Formats: sequence, C-alpha cells, structure tokens
Amino acid sequence: MKLMKIVKDTEKSLRQPSVEVSEPFSKEDINLALYLHKHLLFAEKEENQKKYGIRAGVGLAAPQVGVNKRIIAVYINYDGHENKEDDYKTEFAIINPKIISHSVRQAYLLGGEGCLSVENAHEGYVPRYANITVTGYDCLTKQFINLKFRGYEAIVFQHEIDHCNGILI
Repeated sequence: MKLMKIVKDTEKSLRQPSVEVSEPFSKEDINLALYLHKHLLFAEKEENQKKYGIRAGVGLAAPQVGVNKRIIAVYINYDGHENKEDDYKTEFAIINPKIISHSVRQAYLLGGEGCLSVENAHEGYVPRYANITVTGYDCLTKQFINLKFRGYEAIVFQHEIDHCNGILI
C-alpha cells in the first residue's frame, strides 16, 4: 500500500477549514475516503507500524494528509473479547460529515485525546458532546447515513470533524 504523509501539527494547513465536497462525488474524492480507511486498517498491524514507522489510530481526516476537503475515516476495532460474539467494528469513510444534533451532556477521555498529526503528548481534557448524530455519505456502504454515536465513538467522530473545521485538540 502506498502511504501518504501525515501532516504534522506545525503545518498551517491543519488550521484551515476544509471545503465541502460537491455532488456528484468524484472518483478521486471517493478514493481518498477509502484510502483514509485503508490507512487505518494498515496502520493497525504492528508489523506495518515497525516497518513503515507509522502509528495506529482510530480516525483520520483528509486535512491530515494535506487535502483540505471534508472527508474522514473512522475504524474502531472492538475485537479480542473473551466472548467472540461481543467483537465488532465501527468503520466509516465519510464525505461531508456533519453533526446535526448533540446532547447537552458532555464527556471526555480520562487519558486525553491522541492525534496522528501530533507527535508530542499534551495533557488535559477535551470536552465533547456525549451523544451526537452524524450525517454524510459513507463510501464503504455507498449510501448517505444518519447515525447516532455515543461515548468513545462520539468523541472520535467529533475529533475528526474538528480537523475538517481547522481545529486541533
């Protein structure tokens, strides 16, 4: 797999809002969304991390690979449970993701948030909405989605959508 360079937090482009992708979506934009998803799967494997000097992550946004378009991918793997029936994955490659509703209640990760564009650890909490509803076009299922997320998944989606808005943690 050909890897695109992850843009670091020192780049000004990460602080620029991304443009919405016009419909009909081009093959290039769909392929970018699918690439972001494939990168997350590829980087999940320890041997790829060592061989290519990459880090695993659960989300990646187009601005993080130098493309200021509203495109994100999320891949959260919940396998390894004692009961295999409890294993599942949350995976999307979304064009024009948008939060259309959210809870009043907030949540945060006790250990703080990580980011593939940020190499140095930064302590602190990032308050997020505990529950969100996201809309957009999912390139994996080839359909428009309108889905609710809560807890960790909601935090991951908000983090990636923030990248599209030019916001870093």
